[in-house]
Amino acid sequence: MAATLKDATAIVGIGQTPFARQLDASEKTLACRAIVAALDDAGIHPSEVDAFASYTMEETAEVEIAKAIGAGDVTFFSQVGYGGGGSCATIAHLALAVSTGQATVGVAWRSRKRGSGPRPWRNTRTQLPTPGQWTRPYGLLRPADEIAMLARRYMHEYGATRDHLFNVALACRNRANQNPAAMMYERPLTREMYMGSRWISEPLCLFDNCLETDGALACVVVSAQRARDCRHRPVYVHAAAQGLPSQHHGMVNYWTDDPLTGPSWTAARHLWKHADFGPQHVDVAQIYDAFTPLIPLSLEGYGFCRRGEGAAFSEGGALEIGGRLPINTAGGGLSEAYVHGFNLINEGVRQLRGSSTAQVPDATTCLVTAGEGVPTSALLLRS
Repeated sequence: MAATLKDATAIVGIGQTPFARQLDASEKTLACRAIVAALDDAGIHPSEVDAFASYTMEETAEVEIAKAIGAGDVTFFSQVGYGGGGSCATIAHLALAVSTGQATVGVAWRSRKRGSGPRPWRNTRTQLPTPGQWTRPYGLLRPADEIAMLARRYMHEYGATRDHLFNVALACRNRANQNPAAMMYERPLTREMYMGSRWISEPLCLFDNCLETDGALACVVVSAQRARDCRHRPVYVHAAAQGLPSQHHGMVNYWTDDPLTGPSWTAARHLWKHADFGPQHVDVAQIYDAFTPLIPLSLEGYGFCRRGEGAAFSEGGALEIGGRLPINTAGGGLSEAYVHGFNLINEGVRQLRGSSTAQVPDATTCLVTAGEGVPTSALLLRS
């Protein structure tokens, strides 16, 4: 019988720093604080950590983190590329390592000072990646510009409107208004504010874009057997997947046969193939939301509705608590913090522990997704 990841490991600890536009501590210090908090949450001493997983964009190296927290001998370490597309894959890599005996206690983390740091696209000294050589000289300088092109195509093809994008922004803001840790706590959003805000890259306005955040988060992964002895109810990694479609070009995926079929479709097929339940059984979802159009695209890719129906899915409060599919219940990247999607993982854990500030009643299953539009990853969590 083939080996399987299904429920073999669990997330037993989560930690995070405060989120703000500017924090004084270094990225290394923030990373260590989040990791130590996650280990304390799990009741595991730092000396037991023997595995690390992070992003290729992470500026804090395993060598320095391991020394700073007092880890023991490390027998597994990995990094995942493509920015926010790698968030869930860090947990998947640790689950693979722990379930195959390569490690016993794994830590995944993301630390970033994007709020107070430089904008990456302002760096003109490095050679552009190949896709960028065909787009950035013509004005697609930022991720917002690249997604705006996809959003306009989606609106043209399927009749999506700015009101549909507002539904996404509002659902995330409403949940952040319940979350004291969110950057947008106690800062309500109205339709008038949304429609009257400035363009960032038409058709995307200010509130269609994620926050700029300083902060760090971390998770601890152990075997299902050990998880039973940790401090909190285990949240099992039921299934995991990564997705890179054939002939994909990243967010500038305009010249493929179907630009609106993104990496989520590839990841979803693999994810559901290895799961004991389907989209109709997901109680709550934490869907990567660097930009509002990524939500309808992901709803379609992960099978919650048919092609072209993601925008209409958002109508009638469907994304709110009590709706068809509550999403991003801590506020997501649009309204809690933007740390390349790692806060979505931590919130998925809180939902299944029953400790979210916007708790979905009796939630036992949660989908967490990484960035759509880039090579991506996803997790199915269960309690």
